Amino acid sequence: MTARITFYSRPGCHLCDDARVVIEKVCADTGTSYDEISIDDDPALQERFGEEIPVTFVDGRQHDFWRVSEERLRAALARPV
Repeated sequence: MTARITFYSRPGCHLCDDARVVIEKVCADTGTSYDEISIDDDPALQERFGEEIPVTFVDGRQHDFWRVSEERLRAALARPV
């Protein structure tokens, strides 16, 4: 099964840590999976997202950056794929 949420982060990022808590809670409640990708492992991702992390995508579309709203994330996941 493909994850509906892609979470771009980097180690040591306190905003990423906060976002991860929200994402994990919503995923646990909804049975949704997520993939976490460190931008530090890919120069192209560093270039693209360096100043905006954390960045979340839902169903392949950018959803949020810097902060993850639990309500917005739940609403996005409630829409049909």
